[in-house]
Amino acid sequence: MSTRVPVYDTGMLIALAARRAKAVQMHRGLARSSHRPVVPGPVLAQVWRPDPATVHAMSAVLRECTVPRARSSPPALRPTGAGQAECIACAAAPDTTDWRRVGAVLGVAALPAKKRPDAVDALVTWTAVKHRSAVVFTSDPGDIAAYLDAIGTDDVHLVAV
Repeated sequence: MSTRVPVYDTGMLIALAARRAKAVQMHRGLARSSHRPVVPGPVLAQVWRPDPATVHAMSAVLRECTVPRARSSPPALRPTGAGQAECIACAAAPDTTDWRRVGAVLGVAALPAKKRPDAVDALVTWTAVKHRSAVVFTSDPGDIAAYLDAIGTDDVHLVAV
């Protein structure tokens, strides 16, 4: 049985930066998973602020996460006794077709009332789908669920933070 790949959205990073107990406990629980939690670059950009408290909190969190395709990020897969494997989904940059699909999902997702399409949430969803068998830690499960429905997958799970 394979473990689900954890993917963090902006709400999860905000909760971790604020040191909310539930988010911190879930993050610590993932410390032994073979795949580090995935933080898409735009998610990090939405949360990062140069104030000392955010820098300190996020720096600690990011040591245990991977930001796909970022040179200074830890590898997606933790080292094993057999060596260092690589996650193909994290190693491959989105191509033009992927970006078009994210845009298409933005246009057709049946979002909850009063919600507007959010490209970062759609990217988080697409990242989870590309990993297959993933779990998204999110403060907006309704939004992510709408994007998942638009993509047409049932292999991604949601955990509300």
